[in-house]
Amino acid sequence: MDFHFTPDQLALKKMVQELVAKEITPYALEMDKTGEIRPELLKKLDEAGMLNLTVPEEYDGPGLDAVSIALIYEELGKGCAGVATTVAANALASYPVLTSGTDEQKQKFFSVINSGKMAAFALTEPGAGSDAGAVATSAVKDGDYYVLNGTKCFITNGGIADIYVVFANARKSAGIRGLTAFIVERDTPGFSVGKDEDKMGIRASNTCELILDNVRIPAANRIGREGEGFKIAMKTLDAARPFVGAVSVGLAQAAFELAVKYSREREQFGKPIASFQLVQAMIADMAMQIEAARLLVYKACWMKDQGLPYAKEAAMAKCFAADTAMKVTTDVVQVLGGYGYTKDYPAEKYMRDAKIMQIYEGTNQIQRLVIANNILY
Repeated sequence: MDFHFTPDQLALKKMVQELVAKEITPYALEMDKTGEIRPELLKKLDEAGMLNLTVPEEYDGPGLDAVSIALIYEELGKGCAGVATTVAANALASYPVLTSGTDEQKQKFFSVINSGKMAAFALTEPGAGSDAGAVATSAVKDGDYYVLNGTKCFITNGGIADIYVVFANARKSAGIRGLTAFIVERDTPGFSVGKDEDKMGIRASNTCELILDNVRIPAANRIGREGEGFKIAMKTLDAARPFVGAVSVGLAQAAFELAVKYSREREQFGKPIASFQLVQAMIADMAMQIEAARLLVYKACWMKDQGLPYAKEAAMAKCFAADTAMKVTTDVVQVLGGYGYTKDYPAEKYMRDAKIMQIYEGTNQIQRLVIANNILY
């Protein structure tokens, strides 16, 4: 086992740290307040190569391995989990095309995000979250076209994307056996963006509703065969889950560092609270939990890079790291006491941001089912 990063990975980490320190951390609370990512930040992220991380070299992308991508997300997560989520959504939307798309589809899709534009993955609906088989958006074949009708909700990047992967049912009442994936461009007639969600956390990340009203797209935009959508979605989520874990680790690490700094400076009873054993126990527990989460994340990414089965490890990494982020950020608020509960410090933002890690890209309850099924069957 080798726990060292390569020189290239260390250089990449340093570059991202500098970007975060200059362009993200100073503006994180402002973006949280406004509920929008700064437009100039998107430009900076594009210039730094952050918007097309999963694109292979043969399609003019960086061709990064999973460990390197996780390293990037961890650093972005330290700066702002909402910004990290915005970046990660481009990767999430890329995976269906990457794993199951034709060469023509890859050329088309990747050229969009290579040009600095955003993408979105549209699976969730008002009546279909963890139950992907309940997707009600329909896709009716009409000659060389499909006509899509339905509503999607909680779509990350939904309002700022130019290209989407949309899941619809191509076989009425067939459940997951009819689920099919399609590439949809924003300017397609009948496609529109609905309401923005006013969220508790990751507020810099755009999340909104999508409406498809007789959206007519070429059959060539179908990814894979009819009915393969569920398999494509599961492959996509397997690939993305370790990166949710990486963002969670970065978020927890940032909160932890705030607690350490504060506990050294804050005095009670004539001495720093860092000298109190109960505070020390909390700090020690945080450090152990973060390190364990980090190791799970990087093991899952390493297995992916080695071409090994990694669905169980991906679920473990996402679940444990997300739970860790929630526990650590809650404890950090406790260490800061009343100051932790105010918006003068980022502790409460960390706590609000952490909660979504246990919910999106498969709730942690679903992750536990994935883990158990991989063990038992």
